[in-house]
Amino acid sequence: MNKSIIVLSLTLLSSLFVRCKSGDSQIEEVPRPNIVVIYLDDLGYGDVSAYEAGTLKTPHMDRLANEGVRFTNGYASSATCSPSRYALLTGRYPWRNEDAKILPGTAPLLIDTDELTLPKMLKEQGYATGVVGKWHLGLGDGTVNWNQKVSPGPNEIGFDYAYIMAATQDRVPTVYLENGVVEGLDPADPILVDYDKNFDGEPTGKDNPELLRLRWHHGHNNSIVNGIPRIGFMKGGEKAKWVDEDMADRFLEKSREFIQQHADKPFFLYYAMQQPHVPRTPHPRFEGTSGMGPRGDVILEADWCIGELLATLEAEGLLENTLILFTSDNGPVLNDGYYDDAVELLGDHTPAGPLRGGKYSLFEAGTRVPFTAYWKGTIVPKVSDAMITQIDLLTSLAQLTGSEQRSEDGEELLDVLLGKSDKGRETLVLEATTRTALRHRNWVMIPPYKGPAVNQMVNIELGNDSDYQLYNLDIDIKQQRNLAAENTEKLREMVDLFVGIRGDGYLDTEALELK
Repeated sequence: MNKSIIVLSLTLLSSLFVRCKSGDSQIEEVPRPNIVVIYLDDLGYGDVSAYEAGTLKTPHMDRLANEGVRFTNGYASSATCSPSRYALLTGRYPWRNEDAKILPGTAPLLIDTDELTLPKMLKEQGYATGVVGKWHLGLGDGTVNWNQKVSPGPNEIGFDYAYIMAATQDRVPTVYLENGVVEGLDPADPILVDYDKNFDGEPTGKDNPELLRLRWHHGHNNSIVNGIPRIGFMKGGEKAKWVDEDMADRFLEKSREFIQQHADKPFFLYYAMQQPHVPRTPHPRFEGTSGMGPRGDVILEADWCIGELLATLEAEGLLENTLILFTSDNGPVLNDGYYDDAVELLGDHTPAGPLRGGKYSLFEAGTRVPFTAYWKGTIVPKVSDAMITQIDLLTSLAQLTGSEQRSEDGEELLDVLLGKSDKGRETLVLEATTRTALRHRNWVMIPPYKGPAVNQMVNIELGNDSDYQLYNLDIDIKQQRNLAAENTEKLREMVDLFVGIRGDGYLDTEALELK
């Protein structure tokens, strides 16, 4: 064999392992698989057919679930997106950061550049790190000039490569940024963005319905881009604006390129897909394929994209050395701002599965989401009832790669993630739009909260009630029977545990005669 080939083979082999010190100071080899996090947006527990709760067929998502570990108690940290994304990348509860809320497109970077993050940790372990897709964690210092390089952003918190949209598909600016620079921008047509007032002479969804191809239902009536009204006002940047129907293909293309360019060393890819968030704009290849309107169509589009990503890993010979984590930032919502027949064409499909609530809700469907771990040849297929959360990923992946880093709130659940143990975390604080509740073992306690019981705009129960709520999920997964009044001892236990985590001032326990 040619000597250079031998050297190259040994170099590639060595890149799969990292040497680290164990407790007895001996050197041991720790595998360094590639890591891909596939993160969907508003995908519900029942939207993946492997969970046997809905009627959509998602074969590629099912492959990850059925040939890996399918968690029935996998959680996002929050029932809304920016907080969940913050928790995923930092391993911290989002309520520890008072700014971790749903962000406008002009928000400053939510993650401090000195903060520990998942990509930073993996980069320290020799990984190439990349993010492709939806960001929605803020950019810059809050006074962004979109016509210059935008910083700080993903590159400053550990990502070597970033190809993103700044916020969400329904918010301006409607452009892609590659490593902080707006792609395709014509300097003679600068971008202006404002979330408070419109620019003179610019049409809006509210004032110019004749220009719309997608009607707004609530909250999406500002600047019009591609016939779709958005949140926020934007002027300029015409050549840089994305084509909504091409977005899934664009993010898939950039993800595949990242994999191909880093096939010779360990890499971490955070593939943050936009589906099925609004506006739901499937490519014409997928229009009408679900029979459920655009929401169903874009879920099938996302499923196809996942299949194409798996095919790329297979073609590069990487599938057996890649850990793929698949999950969603929060639970499902049907009408989230546009008239797109998501409600009318739902049929027998149940996006939340057997769970109560949805996006924005403290009930289970707000944060309990599809959550799977797939590693061909390493993970033995199983269904796991262990409780695990996206907050645990940083610490668990640090275990996997030999890092000594640990996040503030993440638990060491690598064996759970790999299907070797069924002992997950026992306690988790759930969040929905700054309100928090507690899950401990099979119990859920929701404190009293003022406000409407139902968000009428999206028709989702929020979990608000004037009294405490207590549910035993082992016998009441639909959360129909409030046991707070008849099981005061368990309620007291849950309240004490909750206060121990959230702090003494969070609940007025004395006024509620629980002290």
